[in-house]
Amino acid sequence: MRVGVPRETKNNEYRVALTPAGARELHLRGHEVLVETNAGVGSAIENDEYVLAGARIVSSADDVWGESDLVLKVKEPTSEEYRQLRSGLTLFTYLHLAASRETTEALMSSGINAIGYEMVQTDDGRLPLLAPMSEVAGALAPQIAAHAMLKPNGGRGMLFGGVTGVYAAQVVVIGAGASGMRAAQIAAGMQARVVLMDNNIAALAAADHFFRGAVQTVVATTDSVERAVLAADVVIGAVLVRGAKAPHVVTNEMVAAMKPGSVLVDLAVDQGGCFEDTRPTSHDDPTYRVHGSIFYAVSNVPGAVPATSTVALTNATLPYAVALADRGFETATATDRALAAGVNVAGGTLVAEAVAAAHGFEWQPFGG
Repeated sequence: MRVGVPRETKNNEYRVALTPAGARELHLRGHEVLVETNAGVGSAIENDEYVLAGARIVSSADDVWGESDLVLKVKEPTSEEYRQLRSGLTLFTYLHLAASRETTEALMSSGINAIGYEMVQTDDGRLPLLAPMSEVAGALAPQIAAHAMLKPNGGRGMLFGGVTGVYAAQVVVIGAGASGMRAAQIAAGMQARVVLMDNNIAALAAADHFFRGAVQTVVATTDSVERAVLAADVVIGAVLVRGAKAPHVVTNEMVAAMKPGSVLVDLAVDQGGCFEDTRPTSHDDPTYRVHGSIFYAVSNVPGAVPATSTVALTNATLPYAVALADRGFETATATDRALAAGVNVAGGTLVAEAVAAAHGFEWQPFGG
């Protein structure tokens, strides 16, 4: 099979979907790997490294998309890539279709097979391809918030961990999944006062065991979230509903009553955001103000550390990419329930119920 890796076109997206080590694995299994020239440069990977791994460098995105049977990407297709979508092609990438009606319509009208990394789910409920990037985003969130809190950047002018005799920042993390847990861990390591909230008691119990009192855990209700947000200097939103739009847990009314210069980082922006006032931003213009608070809502946070993110992503996705290349879309999804769970569009038919609900589309169960 021909496996294509185009250069990412999203604003300031420096990751690439496959490392040379991943390309070598595919090559050794008899597949031809096509990599767009300089696709890996943003992740400190040169063309020659792919060539040594057995891949072929091609000069344009048109060559990758046009010649490939399976395309591996990091982010959902941008509008300039819609013309590349076609029947008979399988696309394997982060899709987050519940947040984009336009992308959903483009995939459906093309007749493509599209599998979303974020939807691949094992029998025990894990999301193995979402987890590594969630961990990266969670690790970055407190660093991002600390930078935004600096007075020259418009923040409150607080030191995250405080100093002797002075309160540290109050950080509220909403969501105790992979990104929320990592955000709480890093924030606590920066000596902030951290509150971790979730509506899943079992998740909070696991967090209590992990943090051993270093982080306060609180059940997330409308009342408790409001109280926590109003007392916070930083709020990190890490709410996830698999495949669906994120619920708005922080309202405009809450933000209006927050401390001036407070910072809100929405890690759920790919799924529409868990703050009412969230709108997607980019790395070159990451923040905006709502009332007196600073919002950070970059939709590809891990793209800021591509040398780490690209390796972590390939480590997770490679076994599934190999399965798709070895067996083809139909057989691979028929024999791997985790992979089948990731299918959003099959032959142009929408098969993801949560995406259909987000946009009011009809859908059909996937029979992979």
